[in-house]
Amino acid sequence: MSLGRAVRTGLAYNNRCYHSFPGAMYTTKLFTLVLVVQPQRVLLGMKKRGFGAGLWNGFGGKVQPGESIEEAARRELLEESGLTVSTLQKMGQITFEFVGNSELMEVHIFRADDFHGEPTESDEMRPQWFQLDEVPFSRMWADDIYWFPLVLQKKLFRGYFKFQGQDTILEHTLKEVEEV
Repeated sequence: MSLGRAVRTGLAYNNRCYHSFPGAMYTTKLFTLVLVVQPQRVLLGMKKRGFGAGLWNGFGGKVQPGESIEEAARRELLEESGLTVSTLQKMGQITFEFVGNSELMEVHIFRADDFHGEPTESDEMRPQWFQLDEVPFSRMWADDIYWFPLVLQKKLFRGYFKFQGQDTILEHTLKEVEEV
């Protein structure tokens, strides 16, 4: 497939998707995010370095070439928390746009209710359990408060968030769906 065809159709090419909008062309990079949930609590990680440093988040990262989205989710969870999971439930997909950046982030969000191992700090993340009524939304990405409750309620969703910088949401859409 030629790159030109990928641009016109929005298809994947070399683990990236290409989209053409009037006046602009965006590439989309694939990411994963895993939330480990147990009755009355959720495991989050304090991001220690890189994009989103200083914020609590789920565990995840970039999908590598030749890797499926679910394989990437499992790998990132293990690398960042020391945990493995038997089952991942795909809960949602959100596209993020950051003003001034021509690369969109397509994040595939998973939920894991069972895991193996003990949460262990890594170079990138410091894991900590939070009671569901004490989730630190004020120290998380601004969009989390919109979709995070859907994951906890086991509702499937798709969304789009446009950010100015890392703190300000300029616009967003979020809808529950039958399948992701």
